[in-house]
Amino acid sequence: MRKFGSVLVLMLLMGLSGCNPAASDAQSVAVSHAATDDSQAIPAIEWRLATSWPKNFPGLGMAPERFAHLVNDMSNGRLKIHVYGAGELMPAFAVFDGVSQGKIQMAHAASYYWKGKAPAAQFFSSIPFGMTAQEMNGWLHYGGGMALWDEVYRPFGIIPLAGGNTGMQMGGWFNKPINTIADFKGLKIRMPGLGGEVLKRVGAIPVNMAGRELYGALQTGSIDAAEWVGPLNDLAFGLHKVAKYYYYPGWHEPGSNMEFLINKAAFESLPQDLQAIVKVAARAINQDMLDEYTTRNVAALETLVNDEGVVLKAFPPKVLLELEKISKQVIEEQANQDPLMRKVYAAYHAYEQGVRQYHKISEDAYSQQRQH
Repeated sequence: MRKFGSVLVLMLLMGLSGCNPAASDAQSVAVSHAATDDSQAIPAIEWRLATSWPKNFPGLGMAPERFAHLVNDMSNGRLKIHVYGAGELMPAFAVFDGVSQGKIQMAHAASYYWKGKAPAAQFFSSIPFGMTAQEMNGWLHYGGGMALWDEVYRPFGIIPLAGGNTGMQMGGWFNKPINTIADFKGLKIRMPGLGGEVLKRVGAIPVNMAGRELYGALQTGSIDAAEWVGPLNDLAFGLHKVAKYYYYPGWHEPGSNMEFLINKAAFESLPQDLQAIVKVAARAINQDMLDEYTTRNVAALETLVNDEGVVLKAFPPKVLLELEKISKQVIEEQANQDPLMRKVYAAYHAYEQGVRQYHKISEDAYSQQRQH
């Protein structure tokens, strides 16, 4: 971990992150003394970070843990971040308010959970038939996405940073096959965000619940189906023990971006160098999570299919075409109801159109050829 931190310090020194104006003179003096005279060490700044995931859960839960270690190493212990899993300090879906109200300094979650507070937030996680992880990272960091994300969260006193991506997700777990769009009718399914709104249009009953509740809900029949993330996390939760069919692709979340939420006042009270460390560590974890899921999903899927007897099934093309058509309608309708959501959607859509055209002659063309 220290080697990883050293590499990121080099990145920091190369100027990868932008910083706010200098902190107070008192803070600057304290930092100066700490850097030049170890005998005059100042007390560490301690933050609390609550997540929407179980403590140390593979992938999602480990990202904030690794982030905290990086910040500690890169700051030489001057900024210590204590990580709490869902339910330890507050419920999984209470972390946004916790950061906004200053009860905690940070959180790690997914932005589509906050659609009731800020409808435009959904574009910064994943939308049905939207951008992939690679495309999302391009839009956020070089296509103007982060500036829009800042604008959406500004009224809540929150600074967002990209906090990892699971990549293309799976379509979910079902106890009956999906052969036509009519098979969704009456199906009680765990699916958050815009994907849930799309399924509601075809007669399903979408519900939102924390990941740790899914096993029990499927086991008791309180829900009929559930999507979570993908093989790595689904295997960890044991969802294959309570559902028979595992569908793909994850049309609803083709590149699920996670987020670090930071209380704005707490962040701006940090010395300039610690602000930079927080930003650079988050940027590193953003890539690290995608790397881990890309690798570990392979082995997890082999275990599910070869050792656990899971039935892997593709959604029929006609079903996907119908879902895509409805998705466009739902997104357009919701965007027209909220000016800020409309603004974000226009920017998202414009970037997506451009990157799709490029990927037709690059990523897509290569993938098609490789399959032959």
